[in-house]
Amino acid sequence: MREVTLPLIVDDRGALQVAAADVSKLLRTMGARWVHLVEAGDRELDEETVAALTIELAKLADRIDVACIAHSSGQS
Repeated sequence: MREVTLPLIVDDRGALQVAAADVSKLLRTMGARWVHLVEAGDRELDEETVAALTIELAKLADRIDVACIAHSSGQS
């Protein structure tokens, strides 16, 4: 199995600046951290807002992952 990296941010020469896998991992990690803070009793975070934002971040990460899979299988 070969690894495929899709650039999300490239410079004017086309050089990769951010890998899609890194971005989707970051989005999921942010959501998980917010949930952890809420579960730990952080009173500055609204539980419903954190839940909604975490879901949206996961959806965005999923879309990035699906685009990578489609690209690696030749389905652009």
